[in-house]
Amino acid sequence: MKTAGIIVAIVVALALQTTIVRFVVSGTVAVDLVLVVVVYVALSSGSVPGLMTGTIAGLIQDSIQVSTGVIGIGGLAKSIVGFVTGLIGTQLNIAEPVARFVVFFGATVVHQAITMGLGAVLGLRTFGVPYTSVAVEALGNAVVGVAAFQLTELLPGAVERRRMGRSRLRR
Repeated sequence: MKTAGIIVAIVVALALQTTIVRFVVSGTVAVDLVLVVVVYVALSSGSVPGLMTGTIAGLIQDSIQVSTGVIGIGGLAKSIVGFVTGLIGTQLNIAEPVARFVVFFGATVVHQAITMGLGAVLGLRTFGVPYTSVAVEALGNAVVGVAAFQLTELLPGAVERRRMGRSRLRR
């Protein structure tokens, strides 16, 4: 992805995350769209773009949604997830939807573990045992992430088919 496309994706994900998703799911967010963008960029572009996207998107999200009281925890968690996911994407073949589903699911679980772990270590918040909420969010992120990949892979083909159809009509 180009830098401009990544910035647009982050802005759109943040806008949707902070406005529309809140109303659709009645306060309980079952999808972290910003994390989906970070993992998508990491899988499609590599570890360094994933790291940078995670850092920037996470810090912006932290500053908008100050839920922990400390800016930087989400940025650090998304940076680590972006970097590691990028490494996995370059080392393994993650072209199939099932493999992508597993990566998005695992990235969400790792992100939540880092966020909760840092919150507990810093004494900011105790989380109890949120297995169900983490699993629901991981499932939601995995479904949205795989759908995003499928849509972006269909779009270039659709544009090419449209061009071919128009060129046939001109003859």
